[in-house]
Amino acid sequence: MSERLTALVTGANKGIGTEVVRRLAADGYTVWLGSRDRARGEAAVAALKGAGLDVRLLEIDVADDASVTKAAQRLAQETGRLDVLVNNAGIALSLSTPPSTEAVAQVKAVYEVNVFGPVRVTQAFLPLLKVAPAPRIVMVSSGLASLTRLVDPASEFYAINLLSYNSSKTALNAVTVSFAKELAASGFKVNAADPGYTATDLNGHTGYRTVAQAAEIILKLATLPADGPTAGFFDDQGAESW
Repeated sequence: MSERLTALVTGANKGIGTEVVRRLAADGYTVWLGSRDRARGEAAVAALKGAGLDVRLLEIDVADDASVTKAAQRLAQETGRLDVLVNNAGIALSLSTPPSTEAVAQVKAVYEVNVFGPVRVTQAFLPLLKVAPAPRIVMVSSGLASLTRLVDPASEFYAINLLSYNSSKTALNAVTVSFAKELAASGFKVNAADPGYTATDLNGHTGYRTVAQAAEIILKLATLPADGPTAGFFDDQGAESW
C-alpha cells in the first residue's frame, strides 16, 4: 500500500497518549495528536516533529459534541481515511472519595469523558474508519475496569474502590463490545487495552510502569493482523477477566 497509514490518538498531549503517538509515527504512520488544550498540543507536536516524525495537531475535546464534530470534519478535509483510532482521553477527578459521598455531578463529569467521549468520537470518525482496509479501534481501559479483579481479595486493585473512575472503565469495556459486534463484519478490530498502573499525571505519578511499557498493549491492538481478536480486553499478559 503506497498511501501512508493514518492514526488519531485522543488525549495525547502528554503521558501514555504522547508515547503512543510517538511510536505509531516512528512506525511510519501519519498521526493526529488529539488535544483539548491547543497550547499543550502544539508543544507536544513540535517536540515530536523535531524528532522527524509526521505528527499533526487535532484540537478535540471529547466531552463536547461540537468540538468532536468539528475535529472529524477537519480530519476529513486532511485525509481520505483513518486506519487507527485510539480513544485514550480519560480523567479521574478523585482518587480518595468514598462511593457513598461522591457527588453525582462528579460521577457524570467522569462518565462524560471516559464513556460518552469514546462513544461520540468513535461515531464521529466512523465514516473515515470505514474507508480504511483494516480499521482498528482501541479503547484505553484499566485494570480497575475488571469486576473479577475488584472483588478478588488477592488482587492488587481490591482496595481501590473508586465509584466514578472504576465504573466508567467497566462501562467503557461494555461500549467496546457493542462497537466490536456491530463492526466485525466490516473488518474492524475493536478492543479494550489495560496499560497497567502507569506513572502519569492522573495518579500523581505513583504508578510503577513507564509510559513505554503502557503503550505496548495499545500498539499491539492498534496494529492487529486480519486474524487478530476483536471484542476483547487485554493487558501485556493476554486476555484479561471482565
